[in-house]
Amino acid sequence: MASGDFCSPGEGVEILQQAQIISNAFPPCALTEEDLIQNPYFSQLLLSLSQHLDESGLSLTLAKEQAQAWDEVRLHKTAWLRYEILQRVIQELLVDYYVKAQDTSLTPEDRKFHETLEQRLLVTELTQLSGPGQETEMPPLLGLEKADLLELMPPSQDFVWMRSRLQLEVEEQLKRKCFTLLCYHDPSSDSDGGTLKAAKVWKLPEVLVGEKQQCLEAKGQHKEQLVLLEKKRATYSQVLLRCLTLLQRLLQEHRLKTQSEIDRINAQYLEIKCNAMILKIRMEELKILSETYSAEKVGVHHLIRDRLEGAIRQQEQDMEKCRLALKTYESLGEDFETLVKEYTQLTLAIENRRWALQEFSKA
Repeated sequence: MASGDFCSPGEGVEILQQAQIISNAFPPCALTEEDLIQNPYFSQLLLSLSQHLDESGLSLTLAKEQAQAWDEVRLHKTAWLRYEILQRVIQELLVDYYVKAQDTSLTPEDRKFHETLEQRLLVTELTQLSGPGQETEMPPLLGLEKADLLELMPPSQDFVWMRSRLQLEVEEQLKRKCFTLLCYHDPSSDSDGGTLKAAKVWKLPEVLVGEKQQCLEAKGQHKEQLVLLEKKRATYSQVLLRCLTLLQRLLQEHRLKTQSEIDRINAQYLEIKCNAMILKIRMEELKILSETYSAEKVGVHHLIRDRLEGAIRQQEQDMEKCRLALKTYESLGEDFETLVKEYTQLTLAIENRRWALQEFSKA
């Protein structure tokens, strides 16, 4: 731990607690233990501010007012959504009436209901357009006053009858929409009965709120995992850099020694490999010799060798005798050489006469 180099264990635990409180109170800060150790007054300032600020950085009073304002906005939004839903449902009822009027013949009650509804809706919209707020800014629409528009209202008894039926129609239309939404959310409920579907629709908001909460929790966990992953990535990067630095130092310190050891091992390996190659060559040579010279051939070669050696010895003996004779002749001098020449001439003459005598005897 980094703080172990600068503080005691008790102070380290306190710093860890401060870091946890600050990270919970101010998520964007993302302070580390080293930051808190190097800036102790800044950590004290953040701790004091965390008692007066919320997670978003607003003061507690302003955050309370903001929450109240959001509650009012939600109330107005809910009211507007209710009005908008009813308006759209009524518009869909009128559209269905126009479609049915083209395909089938409507009953008098249906025709009266839709005409009364359409007339009341149109008059209400025109009355809103020509309201008191518009009279002071611009002239009335088409020169019609509000009183002129109110005269076009349907009779009160028709309006009361239409409103009572409209409530049932709106409820039925909303019921069909809720069932469609339920089947979209849970397709298995399409085969259920009406009572079971109504019960499921009644619980559908709670189910959707629970699923929304699960999605928000999953997003929060995902965000936490991303932050944790970023921290681990930074930590791992620092560890890898330290490892690379250590490896570089080890290489610089032990490279020569390691290289000499590697060279020695390589030399031993090459020497052993060379000896093995020489032995292999010798083995191949002996194999060839053993295949070339059989026992009979070797015996014959020994016999030939003995005879050649005997002939060599005989020739050496003859050569030695001739050498001794030459030395004896050389010791006799020039007179002996003359005698040798005369002896040679006489020998040749004898040979010639012997040959002539043989030829004469043949003739």
